Amino acid sequence: MHDRILPHKAAIEKHLKERFETLFDSGFDLLFYDVTSTYFEGEAERNPQARRGHSRDHRPDCKQVCIGLVVNGQGLPIAYEVFDGNRNDVRTLEDMVEAMEEKYGRARRIWVFDRGVVSPENLEYLRGRQGRYVVGTPKGMLKRFEQALLEKGWTEVQRGVEVKRCPGPDGDEVFVLCRSRERGKKEEAMHERFEARIEKALGRLSRRLDKAKKRPDRVQVERQIGRILERNSRSAGLFDIRVTEVERDGKKGHLKVTWKKRRAWSDWASLSEGCYLLRTNLVDWKAEDLWRTYIQLTQAEAAFRTTKSDLNLRPIWHQLEDRVQTHILFSFLAYAMWKTLELWMEKSGLGNSPRPLLEEISRLKTNDVILATSAGREIRIRCVTRPDGPLQALLQRLGLKLPERLGEPRREDPRAKM
Repeated sequence: MHDRILPHKAAIEKHLKERFETLFDSGFDLLFYDVTSTYFEGEAERNPQARRGHSRDHRPDCKQVCIGLVVNGQGLPIAYEVFDGNRNDVRTLEDMVEAMEEKYGRARRIWVFDRGVVSPENLEYLRGRQGRYVVGTPKGMLKRFEQALLEKGWTEVQRGVEVKRCPGPDGDEVFVLCRSRERGKKEEAMHERFEARIEKALGRLSRRLDKAKKRPDRVQVERQIGRILERNSRSAGLFDIRVTEVERDGKKGHLKVTWKKRRAWSDWASLSEGCYLLRTNLVDWKAEDLWRTYIQLTQAEAAFRTTKSDLNLRPIWHQLEDRVQTHILFSFLAYAMWKTLELWMEKSGLGNSPRPLLEEISRLKTNDVILATSAGREIRIRCVTRPDGPLQALLQRLGLKLPERLGEPRREDPRAKM
């Protein structure tokens, strides 16, 4: 079955798009794109795409492949591509855009993706194809809008979240400053935690140097400091650390570590905690509409969580490249069915969590009823159990009617089995 279904991937994606239009009146002008990875159990030596790279599954010891997924505004999966495991997210966008255009034609779609896919080249590529975009930006770009962060003019888009529109320098782009109170609290706590860790580690290093009887290696000490800052990078910029030679007991060459905190870094951290910046060429949109559009990117992120946890996308046990590709295709189809059921439930007023419904449906069973005949043969009928009251109500709300039996009765001769 694996070998037969894979050649039909493009046709399956096109069919799903058409069915989504029919079932949910879905639009496809607004597309959300994200990239994840899934790892292999085994060496995967016969799959050239299996490489070691940045692992979202925290399994850097395993080879992996990367998967780029496109969903629409309702979170319905439209298309996906599989990339080498060491492929950088930035280098996947052109392939995905061209794949979409090959399937559905070129159109002025709006692409939404996070800062991991953003690069000046990618944005220029989209503009060159008359594409529109709403994207996240690298954290460092926020510094350019320090004055705007201090000024008034914010609009609350939901409780605890404010936005502010800032024109781009050339007039062909707009930037949107976003500030979240809850996100700010989390980042503040994170900075404090890493700050304490750095101070504690530097204190231990300083005490070891004070007690050292042998002359320490300066290069080794500086490497230790580098590792401390790397492990706690969120607050590394706060510290100005010096390694100096001192004289002790009349002997030169001993080392001392001293540090102080940069006030400017601390002030900027306090101002920017909970803030992020969006970038778009939709210059006629309001800031609140741009934010609401971007925040829907969580639909793609939720798709990856569901496929990995509920639908067993990871780990991959197959070793052949075609089998791996088909495993991912089956996971894509399973998520399409999951999302279809979720939207179906919403329309029926049953909430939006398929998991409890699937647990209820799993209670349905089939039983074989065997009837003996005067001719010595048996008639085997596969019957479906009747659902109980609550499950029957769910099925009625969904517009589903269960058959009383599956297939046609089978006539069997028990003597032939002996």
